[in-house]
Amino acid sequence: MRVLGLGFLALLLAGCAGHPLMPTPNLYVDGTVNPFPDVPAELQSNRVELLYLTDRVPEKDAGDRFNYGYGRSKSLAWGIATVSLGRDISWPELVEASRTKERSRQLNVELLSVDERGRGPGTPAPFRIEKGFPKSDPEVVAKVQKHAALLHQELSRRLRLTGRKHVYIFVHGYNNTFEDAALGAAELYHFGGRRGVPLVYSWPAGHPGLLKGYGYDRESSEFTVHHLKLVIRAVSALPEVEQIQIIGHSRGTDVVLAAVRELFIEAWAKGVSPREMYRIDNLVLVAADLDIQVVEQRLVGERINAGVSQLLVYTSPRDQAIGFAESLFASPRGRLGKLKLSSLTAQEKEHMEDYEWVKTVTFINFSGTSEQYGHSYFRTDPRVSSDLILHFDGIPPGSPERPLESKGFGFWEIPEGYPGN
Repeated sequence: MRVLGLGFLALLLAGCAGHPLMPTPNLYVDGTVNPFPDVPAELQSNRVELLYLTDRVPEKDAGDRFNYGYGRSKSLAWGIATVSLGRDISWPELVEASRTKERSRQLNVELLSVDERGRGPGTPAPFRIEKGFPKSDPEVVAKVQKHAALLHQELSRRLRLTGRKHVYIFVHGYNNTFEDAALGAAELYHFGGRRGVPLVYSWPAGHPGLLKGYGYDRESSEFTVHHLKLVIRAVSALPEVEQIQIIGHSRGTDVVLAAVRELFIEAWAKGVSPREMYRIDNLVLVAADLDIQVVEQRLVGERINAGVSQLLVYTSPRDQAIGFAESLFASPRGRLGKLKLSSLTAQEKEHMEDYEWVKTVTFINFSGTSEQYGHSYFRTDPRVSSDLILHFDGIPPGSPERPLESKGFGFWEIPEGYPGN
């Protein structure tokens, strides 16, 4: 039964190769809000070019095209992935479809090409001990700096095309392919008004099989943490980057939290503010496949929220994938992706009354249904995608423009018809 359950879980959490364009966010369908006139001319196309970094092993797909599989690579590669939002469609037609609830034609999202531009040296890098401290091999350091310079050059070029000097890092979840991650990131970037620079971080998930597949992906999420730390360091080292926004989905939330936690501990040990060092503005966790008690120790215990401007957590009681993981792992307090206010103890509520905690952490509950399994609601439900856009625009919850219903203690609910007019 456990093996059969894991197979069901794989179906719940898996992405798919190509899919229809996500529904238009409610925010745009009434015609009053239109983010597309401000899109630079160079970006006005049905194609989206995404900067990516990955520690997947490269391979050829069924069409003999370059792609990435689920194998784990010791070296970190970067490049450009090109995604199309519909075929044979002009920019004005795409804009119209992106502001329409009922579209006249179906637009499919497809991965057109993957162009690897560089690959760093393998990790862990060799080192020697001098006076009690590790010292890296100079040749390896030189190679790392060379690839970092090339990445910075491409990132700087892309930052010059946008007025918002932010980098949006998207980290996918369990059983997702490289293609799944690219398609989802392209949609979010497009409906966000194509502002800032999108960056897909894809880790080696998607191993076939039931029990073996889930176990492999969970350990891959641990394997990849070191590489994500390198990515965050590299992006934050570029002075032109004013802020970093990070979105983690499903199992990717564990990857994000582990990497950020370790980086913040290093910063505090040096007596440096993580906010100043890494400039992480928003840390967004969607449908988090994490044990609540583990989160309490790794997130709350290490004061991770103190290192970012805002920590936003989306939860849903109807997320069947998280619900099954909750049963599979016998989580005593449940999973973070299904957390609700009634789950908290009186002591925890008392702790959350602290002003600083409520100020930097927001929990948003979505009780609706927009898909069969309720796990990808951040892109399949136009209410949630609208709220995500408003959040990145800096609109506070409970304001007229973002009329969430307050439940107290930093918890909010997305109402029907949200966000209204």
